[in-house]
Amino acid sequence: MSNLGCRVNRVELDVIARELEATGCELVKEDDADAIVINTCAVTGEAEAKARKAVRHAAALPQEPIVLATGCVASLFAPELEALAANVIVEADKALVSGRVLSELGVDCASGGLGAIRSHGSSVTPTGRMRPGLKIQDGCDNRCTYCIVWKARGAARSVSPDKVLSGVRDLIEDGAREVVLTGIDLGRYEFGNLDLAGLLAHILEETEVARLRLSSIEPAGVTDELLRVMADSEGRVAPFLHIPLQSGCDATLSRMGRPYTVAEYEEVVERARMALPGVAVACDLIVAFPGETDEEFSESLATCERIAFSKMHVFRYSRRPGTVAASMVGQVDPAVSAERGRLMRECAAASRRSYAESLVGSEQLVLVEHDARGVTGGLVDAVVDEGHLGELIRVVPSGLTPAGLLDARS
Repeated sequence: MSNLGCRVNRVELDVIARELEATGCELVKEDDADAIVINTCAVTGEAEAKARKAVRHAAALPQEPIVLATGCVASLFAPELEALAANVIVEADKALVSGRVLSELGVDCASGGLGAIRSHGSSVTPTGRMRPGLKIQDGCDNRCTYCIVWKARGAARSVSPDKVLSGVRDLIEDGAREVVLTGIDLGRYEFGNLDLAGLLAHILEETEVARLRLSSIEPAGVTDELLRVMADSEGRVAPFLHIPLQSGCDATLSRMGRPYTVAEYEEVVERARMALPGVAVACDLIVAFPGETDEEFSESLATCERIAFSKMHVFRYSRRPGTVAASMVGQVDPAVSAERGRLMRECAAASRRSYAESLVGSEQLVLVEHDARGVTGGLVDAVVDEGHLGELIRVVPSGLTPAGLLDARS
């Protein structure tokens, strides 16, 4: 199993792994594998190149495994992937991947499969995560000028509440203390008369999940009702919002095709912080987008310093063939792009440390993911006492470690 790309891709790969485990397949190192599944990403040209490299590498392994490519590159460029090697097959429909793998291996599931299912040990998912994700929405109706994902994923669509509840209960039964709800445009969740806020309330009422977490959500999805449900959950919904910004400059946002201004974005953040004091607000941000001048970058940097995010994912713009932005004038020099990336990452590091410092002395609910290490509701890493793996524990950090982690050891 190999995953490239977003959180949704990781969740989808976990589902495929579970399906294969249910037939008796075992997750092993790639050098021992009879089949390798690669979930590809096409968000940038660089991501697509990494996907092709991963497929070529797997196909060239000495045991000549079956290499099944799925994901966004498989949806957009299936013939090109299949042409990489004779042992490469492509299946864009992830619901069919496990069946294709078994068919290629010559396994007859009706006759009992391959043998016993392997325990995950200390993890909840087959691929080793303690905080499993659950995809509740797919597809996107936005048309950001740098993005090709909407072509690969299709129109926005949502999973039925019954299936969501079933998925949450299955993950709880597997040992999950926290479940992360994911989607390509999560805030667009809609099924009948139920929106994301209604779904959250429904999950909290109908399941015993200890903590839910929302993955990335667009600014328009952060409604007052959603904030109310989070605030009233008594910690069962993590106080965390990852709201993509992409640029802190209105002119750049306009060229990106983003449907908000900086002022509108900041209003969303202000409402969130009023409803949820201490909430962690994270973002994605692109530097060196085509046409970005020094002045525009400075404006974007100042916006990020003013908002003071708890965490920032900083990306240097990478030209994605097939998008509007790829043919825009004003492509930024790589050296300038690298320097802007460095400056923005410095801002991100300072903001992250400042947010972590604000948590010192306050009670935090930490999910212990590794021996003596876990994450708070705001997704800040914390060092804790040993012996609590997989548990949600209440701690009061006394300070920060030299590496900037919360020190919550007694």
